[in-house]
Amino acid sequence: MFLDEARIEVKAGNGGCGCLAFRREKFVPRGGPSGGDGGRGGHVYLESTLRHNTLIQFRYNRIFQAKRGEHGLGSKCHGKDGDDLSIPVPVGTVVYDEDTGELVHDFTEPNERVMVCQGGRGGRGNAQFATPVNRAPRRFEYGLAGEGRSLRLELKLLADVGLVGFPNAGKSTLISRISSARPKIGDYPFTTLEPNLGVVELDDFKSYVVADMPGLIEGAHLGHGLGLQFLRHIERTKVLVHLVDLSDLQRRDPAEDFRTVNRELHEFNPAILAKPTLLVGSKLDAMDDVLRLKKLESVASEHGLEFCTISAATGLGLRDLKYKIASMLLIAAGVKRANGSAATQPASSCGQRPG
Repeated sequence: MFLDEARIEVKAGNGGCGCLAFRREKFVPRGGPSGGDGGRGGHVYLESTLRHNTLIQFRYNRIFQAKRGEHGLGSKCHGKDGDDLSIPVPVGTVVYDEDTGELVHDFTEPNERVMVCQGGRGGRGNAQFATPVNRAPRRFEYGLAGEGRSLRLELKLLADVGLVGFPNAGKSTLISRISSARPKIGDYPFTTLEPNLGVVELDDFKSYVVADMPGLIEGAHLGHGLGLQFLRHIERTKVLVHLVDLSDLQRRDPAEDFRTVNRELHEFNPAILAKPTLLVGSKLDAMDDVLRLKKLESVASEHGLEFCTISAATGLGLRDLKYKIASMLLIAAGVKRANGSAATQPASSCGQRPG
């Protein structure tokens, strides 16, 4: 099960109380105060890890509390500090304070460790209050309470490329052909109910990660279809691949499909449309009306977008598409393309008309 949002309660440990004691031993008259200090309460940390890729572990276990510090003892024995609690979260998790909405931390790298609640300080024993004037103090301190807060966790998948488009535009079929991902594929809308990740491998051991998003329809920002709940996963992507169905089975206008999805993306986050975008006409093998292709080509030219045509079913144009995306990733990363590099092969048939 894919879970990308969770709310948890975290509580640091309380500090141990100081001890009120006096040294009473044979042959030691007037031994004086000997109460030890209490131990510190345990801190609560969040730590990013690659072992998890969803927030499913927080579905039923939502309350986390660190150990409290032990109380001080006689003979000036210090109480043991409470054990710290480390909560693993997937890389890509964004943590917010539920009460204030403040951003606590954005985990973008593995093995990041952030303290979210500090343990309470241990109280002082009466030995700490002895002075030349007051040699037998009967004063001690209670331990302080540890911090507690409510946190909201949002997971944003770390992918290089995001696939967007109408339902049944061929996104799941494409990711299954260019990577080892095996998403559910069907001839009905909304086959994809959650994001899928796939690793595309190139020559020279190079690769990049592609995220397949559930399809968008008109009114998605109002909750129609699956809404916009999964679009946060493409906010971190470097390149968008916008798939538009060219087959004659769809009676919709390809140009209007492109504009509709762009409107929904703009409603969610206008910054997404500023990403480098590759417009891809899919299901070329099922297209008979060349006018549909011409309309989409004119839209790409109008918006200044790179344009490709593919058929995931037959494999037409897939290799060129993989390397075209790799080239766009290099440009987006500000890396100068090297001559003869495998990731910069020219896309010979990318964007060409059939026949």
